Amino acid sequence: MEGPYRICTRCVMDTSDPNITFDEKGVCNHCRKHDYLVSKFIHSGNDGRRRLEKIVEGFKKEGEGKQYDCVIGVSGGVDSSHVAYLVKKLGLRPLAVHLDNGWDSELSHKNIELLLNKLDIDLYTYVMDWEMFRDLQLAFLRSSTPDTEIPTDHAIYALLHEKAEEFGLRHIINGCNVRTETHVPLAWSYDNSDWRYVKNINQLFGTGNLKGYPHYNMFQKYLYKTRIEWFSILNYVDYRKWDAVKILEDEMGWRYYGGKHYESIWTRFYQGYILPRKFGYDKRRSHLSALICSNETTREKALEEMKGDPYPPNLLRDDLDFVLKKFELTPDEFEAMMAKPKKTYLDYPSYGRMVRPIVDSEMYGAFRNAYWKIWAKGTEPTK
Repeated sequence: MEGPYRICTRCVMDTSDPNITFDEKGVCNHCRKHDYLVSKFIHSGNDGRRRLEKIVEGFKKEGEGKQYDCVIGVSGGVDSSHVAYLVKKLGLRPLAVHLDNGWDSELSHKNIELLLNKLDIDLYTYVMDWEMFRDLQLAFLRSSTPDTEIPTDHAIYALLHEKAEEFGLRHIINGCNVRTETHVPLAWSYDNSDWRYVKNINQLFGTGNLKGYPHYNMFQKYLYKTRIEWFSILNYVDYRKWDAVKILEDEMGWRYYGGKHYESIWTRFYQGYILPRKFGYDKRRSHLSALICSNETTREKALEEMKGDPYPPNLLRDDLDFVLKKFELTPDEFEAMMAKPKKTYLDYPSYGRMVRPIVDSEMYGAFRNAYWKIWAKGTEPTK
């Protein structure tokens, strides 16, 4: 981190994001981006309901004569669980897809089973070859980048498209939403679609092949976009996280797991321990900041929550033992990985490194600034 410490006057994002900027009132670029994206993509109240009903009718019409009319991903977490609840209430016939990467908590399995049984939704689960996936995750740990979640996220995206194409479906309904996911800096987590990056990290630091690993290249990514549409349904309802949790608990018997994406043991350990300790990135900042901008919490409450430990000590000890055992690592081997100098995707062969000189050029900067000044009314994206 260079320069003096600063924290946003509106949210709790701070200079742990090396690319953060502040306006004259001390409000960060993430908050300004949030406001722009909400104004552009959020459809609330009666307007949202009318738009959603029209879109759903289109999905139903396209799905006539097919076994399903859309694909959804399920993890056992609140966002994807609420999507399953909504699409069924709207009369859609989804196929639920789950990637078992070997790190699911027992609670996530129970949540998925209870939810889909009560909603009568078919489930397809892809069980990752653990030895292959273990090697890939260890390769990312050895690379010393903050991107150890990319192997999972890349595979999920590929798997959802594979199942959509298998059943001739054009629609993947996802749990992404502008209200709660606008404050994640690029420095904290690189683009999970970069197959060149994944493949090269595996070649540089792995010991095996990627046979059976669901993946896609950049050409396939853009081909998917011509045939399959991602639809963010939570942008069309008045989505509030804690209201969704209550509905799921009261009506589905679902149980909350304690943190965003903490339904996965690995994600819990990665976000709660590796990122803050090795890189100084505390994802609670981004999660809480989005909730502040969405009026689901206050800055004061968020600052108070940030004073607490991101990981309950007893749970940390249990998870650390579990992680070491599952990865077949000694404590010394793990500590050696944690002590390695920090790297980013720019240190390795990737599409991002190829285009970075263009992004950093004066011409691109001028175009980018003009775009956001004219079309986004001064809002800046996170670079």
